[in-house]
Amino acid sequence: MTFKDLGLAEPILKALETQGYTNPTPIQSQAIPILLKRKDLLGVAQTGTGKTAAFGIPILHHLYLAKQQQQGKHRIKALVVTPTRELAIQIGESFTAYGKHTGLRNTVIFGGVKQGKQVNTLRGGVDILVATPGRLLDLINQGFISLKDVEYAVLDEADQMLDMGFIHDIKKIIAKLPSKRQSLFFSATMPKTIVELSRKILGDFEQVTIKPQQATAERVEQRVYLVSKTDKPKLLVHLLQDKMQESVLVFSRTKHGANKIVKKLAQADIEAAAIHGNKSQTARQKALGAFKDGKLKVLVATDIAARGIDVEELSLVINYDLPNVPETYVHRIGRTGRASASGIAISFCDVEERAYLRDIEKLIKQEVPKITEHPYVDDSKEPEKPQKQKKSNSSRNRNRNRNRSGNSNHRGRNSRNRNNNNRNNSGSRDE
Repeated sequence: MTFKDLGLAEPILKALETQGYTNPTPIQSQAIPILLKRKDLLGVAQTGTGKTAAFGIPILHHLYLAKQQQQGKHRIKALVVTPTRELAIQIGESFTAYGKHTGLRNTVIFGGVKQGKQVNTLRGGVDILVATPGRLLDLINQGFISLKDVEYAVLDEADQMLDMGFIHDIKKIIAKLPSKRQSLFFSATMPKTIVELSRKILGDFEQVTIKPQQATAERVEQRVYLVSKTDKPKLLVHLLQDKMQESVLVFSRTKHGANKIVKKLAQADIEAAAIHGNKSQTARQKALGAFKDGKLKVLVATDIAARGIDVEELSLVINYDLPNVPETYVHRIGRTGRASASGIAISFCDVEERAYLRDIEKLIKQEVPKITEHPYVDDSKEPEKPQKQKKSNSSRNRNRNRNRSGNSNHRGRNSRNRNNNNRNNSGSRDE
């Protein structure tokens, strides 16, 4: 199948040809025909498989055909809501590329920067709006944005929006949308919470799932290093010194942890930068830009910030901290091995994270090879969980006797307390 076989508008096909797109990826070949029929969709596919094009191309197709029939002021007809600034910017760039010859306008709004430029662009009129939840609601409340004309609504990376606590914002946004619309949910993972929410918000929807776990596990070479928590910084330095010419993405579980990793690497003369929610937009874009351009070899990120990272030829991902949600591991290692490429994912696992590793292996249905030859091997065993001891019959009898005795004394005290209360109450009514 080619994009021409999908019956797309000529200006979009022209743009796709310029981008070097000929054959749609699995998520695109399955999702686009459904969306061209204006049906609601729940789509699941790992990062790097083309989710943005899967929902962006049909939206551009519909808006372009409608624009040909009725000219007028640019109004927000399509809304894409996504959790992070980086991902919002990336989606906006994709709409610009695919819609280059359509005459349609798109813009991106997000928090962390002054709203002036964003507001001025909105005043000029746009057809497609890509937004993070907080800034979107803020500008709606200020009267700069109206969603009454929206015909296509997309929640991208819906799982991460719930993890980030955006559920109430999402519900507020959905409430402001017209009831007659096409709704799309796209995500790299699909936990039960997303399925439940989609059933409430989507209409008569279809679901497309491109088996993310198996595809990622097959393409990416995975390794795990058993190491103590205190030796993780030393092991990271040891590995990076062997791979100084490669671009490496390091995952930290927390913002504080990401900053700490960068500091430890600096002490070893390894330049790195961190991106996470506490960093300013300018700092995040500067670090990400340097990483994409190859000027910065090591980028340390939290899961949330990493959703917008799309770096070609990223050959190595390091899980400094193993995630406690196994689907997150699949998403992380999907940053390398993009689409049909291969890559390497290295994970550090301390004693407390062994249970996380078992959950991950259960999800991907394979054992991650353990590297036992390195300077900081930790072969200590997990502490055994204390087992509940069964009480003997004599012990149970003693406890029953104590309870009877205690209940008897308790009843006696209650009786005495009632008598005292009665005496006290008899003289208190006139006070």
